[in-house]
Amino acid sequence: HFAMIRNPRVTSKGINTSAVYVFANSLVELMLKYNPTHFAVAFDTPEPTHRHKAYKEYKATRDAMPEDLQVALPFIDRLCDALNVAVLRYPGWEADDVVGTLSRIAEDEGFQTYMVTPDKDFAQLVSENTYFCKPAQGGGIDILGPNEICGQWDITRPDQVVDILGLMGDTSDNIPGVPGIGRKTAQKLISAY
Repeated sequence: HFAMIRNPRVTSKGINTSAVYVFANSLVELMLKYNPTHFAVAFDTPEPTHRHKAYKEYKATRDAMPEDLQVALPFIDRLCDALNVAVLRYPGWEADDVVGTLSRIAEDEGFQTYMVTPDKDFAQLVSENTYFCKPAQGGGIDILGPNEICGQWDITRPDQVVDILGLMGDTSDNIPGVPGIGRKTAQKLISAY
């Protein structure tokens, strides 16, 4: 939706289908290029999560979902149904939690897992069999394994990403970090200790 904010796709009835268009193209590209044996998408639900209960300011600075995006969501569900792609929603849990949990279960079962998302938080889940697939500038996908994550974050293990994020905070989720500590200082602290 936001990728096409300046040039939206709108039907003759005035429905903004930009999100459906981008989502459809992404799904089809992933299916054709990578031919996955299993495929699912996870979505957030409106119910509060344990994070909202623990910290009422969690994501409090985010704008509400635009109405035209909300109108498009049922079409995305229908698209997934038509393509036989499982749609996962668990009230009280974020889509991130669902993807993270499933990636660990899949890894334990011997699968290679590819988590497709632009969310930097997923870097902490990368392992020898779980990859972070991030949309690349100009199209395509960057597939990041342990070496790439460690190189990008200047750490020795991907699970240290959570420590860096905890120290520096995360403005997109409205989570305060330690005052005066940004990414570089957090990386130095994690590297040293």
